[in-house]
Amino acid sequence: MKLNNKQKKFLRQAAHHLKPLVWAGKNGITKSLIAEIEEVLERHELIKIKCALGEREERDAGIEDICKKTDATLVQRIGNIVTLYKKNHEKPVIKLPKD
Repeated sequence: MKLNNKQKKFLRQAAHHLKPLVWAGKNGITKSLIAEIEEVLERHELIKIKCALGEREERDAGIEDICKKTDATLVQRIGNIVTLYKKNHEKPVIKLPKD
């Protein structure tokens, strides 16, 4: 899903107080990690993940892999903390601004 700048700003503000719900660590991106992220995204739509996947290049590749496999959108990344958004089409929790 493509987000415009206003929507990204809205989501960053909404995620500011959130704590990471999922931790990606030394085991890397596993099927169980992806399943857990998908489950949490389905309930919350907007989540933070703490990624301890090694050096910057490894983290960037891991984050990109997570986004592809979960069909989530990267809202922001600050250090090891990543904010992801995925709209729940059945029961939307977050109403995004149009423009």
